[in-house]
Amino acid sequence: VFDVSLYLFLGQERFGNMTRVYYKEAVGAFVVFDISRGSTFDAVLKWKSDLDSKVHLPNGSPIPAVLLANKCDQKKDSGQTPSQMDQFCKDHGFTGWFETSAKDNVNIDEAARFLVENILANHQSFPNEENDGRIKLDQETVKKEGKTQCC
Repeated sequence: VFDVSLYLFLGQERFGNMTRVYYKEAVGAFVVFDISRGSTFDAVLKWKSDLDSKVHLPNGSPIPAVLLANKCDQKKDSGQTPSQMDQFCKDHGFTGWFETSAKDNVNIDEAARFLVENILANHQSFPNEENDGRIKLDQETVKKEGKTQCC
């Protein structure tokens, strides 16, 4: 049994300086974009890069991140085909991707199960870590960002 905590940033730039706090002890992530607004796809790599630069598995690898193309119940504004999305995920280190609809509950459970399975697989790979299976932030990042002012 384990707890799952989810934080939703909604692409808000104002949370950019605070992500280090939210990522603390993260062992997996969803990066979500709005399939009905293709422009939201542009921020996906920014969020992935931010995540990868601030939190790692005990072996230094990035934590599993699943890309969610949300609002599949609406008209698509993005031009990516499934094979292009597969390649995008492979090229940029996403564990996988799902078309989802939070409104209609499409692929939500499947995406969550997929992420949790990847988290558990990683956890089992590091059973004897001194950190009790917790993922620690890169200390250089913590020091650099600890000097920023809030609000």
